[in-house]
Amino acid sequence: MLSRTADNLYWMGRYMERAETMARLINVGARMNLMPDTVDGYRSEWVPILQATETYSAFEKKYGEAVERNVVSHLFFDKDNPSSVASCIGAARENARIVRTAISSSVWDALNGAFQDLKDLERTPRSEISISQLTEWTARQNALFEGGVQTSLLRNDGYDFVNLGFHLERADNTARILDVKYYVLLPDAGYVGSGLDNYQWQTLLRAMQMHRAFHWAYGGEITPTKVVDLLILNAACPRSLLTAMQGATNHLDRLARHYGTTSEAQSEARSLFADLSEMRITDVFDHGVHEFLTRFKSQVASIGAAVNRVYLTGVPA
Repeated sequence: MLSRTADNLYWMGRYMERAETMARLINVGARMNLMPDTVDGYRSEWVPILQATETYSAFEKKYGEAVERNVVSHLFFDKDNPSSVASCIGAARENARIVRTAISSSVWDALNGAFQDLKDLERTPRSEISISQLTEWTARQNALFEGGVQTSLLRNDGYDFVNLGFHLERADNTARILDVKYYVLLPDAGYVGSGLDNYQWQTLLRAMQMHRAFHWAYGGEITPTKVVDLLILNAACPRSLLTAMQGATNHLDRLARHYGTTSEAQSEARSLFADLSEMRITDVFDHGVHEFLTRFKSQVASIGAAVNRVYLTGVPA
């Protein structure tokens, strides 16, 4: 497969997963803004959300005040923001258009349909669309895309590039969402264990559609230790870092077999997956959750850079 085709397929997977994450971050911010501060009344949690997306500086220059309407515009509709839902869906669709003959009609229809539906959303008055509707719409479009990938693509190297992009993006995004909750929103240790703390953990689980999964896996009270374990080390959780890295490693292994050679990306992914597999949740807390997540995001970025060097700028034909 040509490197440019691999690149389009890889980023098609990444962009669709990123679109859903942006929508879920908006939902997290909206839910957490409903929680009153015991001292200052209602507190704004939009700035930490913007910081998590690494777009706060651009947002501040264009919009100024971090209020709901501005943040939703920036993270969902703004084409000037390359990480907005609209930009990601547009980029995914453009990548798919370029490699139209390498994907199935189901995958193309899912992406093209999302792109066309987005135009209708953009024409709808904002007052008529709730944040939950935007989140559900985005998750549904990504589910249709994933369904097309899993049920209609041939299990060849193209399939592996799409899924590799998806898994690496999910690994990075789960770490970002978790880090928003654990570090940015609770800079003061005095909040730990408070009503605000517990509400935020519940909100995070609901926004990621993991609330019911949490109760199936752990039951009882929602605690930071249990939630962090679910989203980092639980192999049964589809959004955990362990599951995402297992998927990325599997597809890198398949690519290595397909091309008949190992790669630095494969070695790095295997090493990170092995570390996560042997880790206990106490190890994460002993190291520091924020510190662990910062290092993890750096490792995922390194794997992504290696994928680019090895495959996307010169895939063996």
